[in-house]
Amino acid sequence: MSQANFPSHNPVTGAIIAEYRNTTAQEVNDAVARAHHSSGAWQALGFKGRKKVLLAWCNSLTKRIDEIAEIIRAETGKPISDATLEATLAIGHLAWAAKNAAKVLDKQHRPSGLLMFNMSSTVSRKPMGVVGVIGPWNYPIFTPMGSIAYSLAAGNTVVFKPSEFTPGVGHWLGETFAEIAPFSDIFTVVTGLPETGVALTESAVNKISFTGSTRTAKKVAASCATRMIPVVLECGGKDPVIVAADADIDMAAEYALWSAMSNAGQTCIGAERVYVVNEVADKFEAKIKELASNIHPGVDGNYGPATMPSQLQVIQRHIDDAADKGGKFLIGGRDSVKAPFVEPVILIDVPENSTAVTEETFGPTLVINKVSDIQEAVRLSNASSYGLAASVFSKRDGNRIADQLQCGMVSVNSVIAFAAIASVPFGGVKDSGYGRIHGPEGLLEFTYAHTVVKTIFKIPLVFTSFGRTKFADKFIKGAIKTLHSKGLG
Repeated sequence: MSQANFPSHNPVTGAIIAEYRNTTAQEVNDAVARAHHSSGAWQALGFKGRKKVLLAWCNSLTKRIDEIAEIIRAETGKPISDATLEATLAIGHLAWAAKNAAKVLDKQHRPSGLLMFNMSSTVSRKPMGVVGVIGPWNYPIFTPMGSIAYSLAAGNTVVFKPSEFTPGVGHWLGETFAEIAPFSDIFTVVTGLPETGVALTESAVNKISFTGSTRTAKKVAASCATRMIPVVLECGGKDPVIVAADADIDMAAEYALWSAMSNAGQTCIGAERVYVVNEVADKFEAKIKELASNIHPGVDGNYGPATMPSQLQVIQRHIDDAADKGGKFLIGGRDSVKAPFVEPVILIDVPENSTAVTEETFGPTLVINKVSDIQEAVRLSNASSYGLAASVFSKRDGNRIADQLQCGMVSVNSVIAFAAIASVPFGGVKDSGYGRIHGPEGLLEFTYAHTVVKTIFKIPLVFTSFGRTKFADKFIKGAIKTLHSKGLG
């Protein structure tokens, strides 16, 4: 293998699946330049023309869903069922963006107010130009599609750098789009090692959408800041689950377990902490222990391996720290990390200063801590430096509890539901990043506001001139007093 290429491995066997281009910085710059050249023509198609292209791509992906699911399975190790579900959700977002871009981004007429009553005021949404998208390996089609589809629908061209652990998924996306594209360089895929991603952030793109660790996100933001390039940062989480006394305990246990263990815990919006009130804690722990006893990793298991081998060290460190600080094992133990798999681990009574509580583990582990009441559960949930998502289980007070949580998304009596709903925004606060994908906010994210104010008829009073009269000054003062001195208008 030459330095121009790099391999994609099966994380279960370590076998090389295929080799892909390790795109150089110059090649990245050339790809971005070509995307800029095609940008005008892509914008000129308008919402209707872009919708036609994107829905054709959607149709193609739908017909070939088994094909992409197999590539996802091979590169991530996740079960084929999970790979298929991921692909279907990605296709759903692509379709929503294509169908709703015109309505969300259409020109708006705004009121001009009393002083400017002779003006017509409009606000349009203009595409940024070229958007660079850097995708993750844990959901290699679903997560980047939240930026790719919404960017394209808004009128941008896109250069996409998939994770070096899942280059085949990105390569396949590029090939399938090229088959239906009306011309070249609308959507370009540049595979490569981390240096390729760095090159993309330093290229002449107009915006970067990055998904990855908070540590790397800060570097991306710093790099882009020197050139005043806006960014969307989709980072990690330490998502809590709150279980109230009136919760459906069986449902809460089942959903919390799935949220924590599915995809081998490699889900930024997956459950990592549970705060359950004392009255129902024993029942909840007994139920989740019963359910967890029936799941296991493996080629034919409920979930697959750690896709990124180095994550196993983080998982082990968090398990050990929790145990060292007095946490007790409900399921699993210190020896549950058995590369490339991790057996389910559930810990109880873990101190809040343990790294198992404070840092993102990104593995099939879960910490369950008892709380005296919901106020304590909310306080501990919000104490995290992360603020991505949360889940609340309560028959009566779900919405009230959800409103108190400092995070971007909350599921009530469910988990991760918001990710499957294309009309709602996705993103976090604090160390979980900023900016939004999905929904109207996702379309707006990849545009900028363009205001046009036009004089539609002349009036005797001129305000924006050195020839402004004393009468005009008096009129302005009087109008403002009329409108605002008593809170009117």
